[in-house]
Amino acid sequence: MDVTLANSFKRNEPAQLAADIIRKCVHCGFCTATCPTYQLLGDESDGPRGRIYLIRELLEKGSATSKTRLHLDRCLLCRACETTCPSGVHYGRLLETGRELLEQVQPRPAVNTLRRKTLAKALVQTPVLNALVKTGVRGRRLLPQSIRKQLPASLPKVPWPVTRHKRKMLVLGGCVQGALSPQTNLSAAMLLDSIGISLLEENKAGCCGAVGLHTSDHAMGLRHARQRIDMWWPLINEGLEAIVFTASGCGVTIKDYGHLLKDDPDYAHKAEKVSDLAKDISEVVLAEIKQLDPHIGKQRKIAFHPPCTLQHGLKLTGVVEKILSYTGFDLLAVNDSHLCCGSAGTYSLFQPEISNQLRTNKLDALQHHTPEIIATANIGCQQHLKTKANVDVVHWIELLS
Repeated sequence: MDVTLANSFKRNEPAQLAADIIRKCVHCGFCTATCPTYQLLGDESDGPRGRIYLIRELLEKGSATSKTRLHLDRCLLCRACETTCPSGVHYGRLLETGRELLEQVQPRPAVNTLRRKTLAKALVQTPVLNALVKTGVRGRRLLPQSIRKQLPASLPKVPWPVTRHKRKMLVLGGCVQGALSPQTNLSAAMLLDSIGISLLEENKAGCCGAVGLHTSDHAMGLRHARQRIDMWWPLINEGLEAIVFTASGCGVTIKDYGHLLKDDPDYAHKAEKVSDLAKDISEVVLAEIKQLDPHIGKQRKIAFHPPCTLQHGLKLTGVVEKILSYTGFDLLAVNDSHLCCGSAGTYSLFQPEISNQLRTNKLDALQHHTPEIIATANIGCQQHLKTKANVDVVHWIELLS
């Protein structure tokens, strides 16, 4: 697909990047078959191919209409289209770049911008969120059912394992997962401790940058990425084996640090190193799978939801399933497991109608064979699904500790 940049974009590096990505697209349409919003809405402009045309129009004209923003905002960035694409189009990077350029040529209305920035800042204020969650857990009986289901069942009472092994890894902390699902990282630490790995906890660096990128605040996202790198760098210099993440949504962002900061002379090398060290918890556990108890699961019936960030972003399809099957869980078949649940970072906050319909569809598929529990690998999916699920929704690592 050819692109001729408008004069205003000819020296704009993000625009040049977007144009290069678009040129790989042969507009075959395979992507529309796996796009959740296209399947739901049936509009070409709400599928990857249509959005690519809209971004090309933006690049060639140097301007856009409200229609462009509507359809770009409706994209979940699930990247299912990337898995399907025979031409290797990096659609995720294209969409994020297109949104960034759109903000430059057509700023959002002030009220809309204020709402997005307020929500973004609320999500990254971890100490405040922690305090609110703890208060909510203690006063659970006084809260509406919808809020109660978002809170952890209880606060962890088991201490973090003492650092005692030669092998050391750092676990990503300091984001909303620590408040809303504090058991997740603790379970990871306990499991890795049992197989000879000490997991160091870091919870002061704040958001990894995903929230800023999700809300089209590129500067905020990069600022948070640099803060993370600064916090981790001394430990990396001490020989840290890996940076482990238990939220696949954060993982996709961290694995992309090398690309996001490639033009920053002070951080390019460090960002590339961090991306190389970053591993999903499933990769670490799979490498040590023979040390796990194959009877932990006791044939409990489990429905597993692989987040889009895990299967399409990180390309780790089937890894968690292999671990759960090995440890004795009965994994139930789930139709359309490649489709998004509708959480998609902050998407559920800004596109609730589409998000809720996708959640309904996903829960119908997950609960079709009556599982005892639903497991997933990302805090956003976990919180989104548990509000309407008939059974508990947990991070899969919690089932093994």
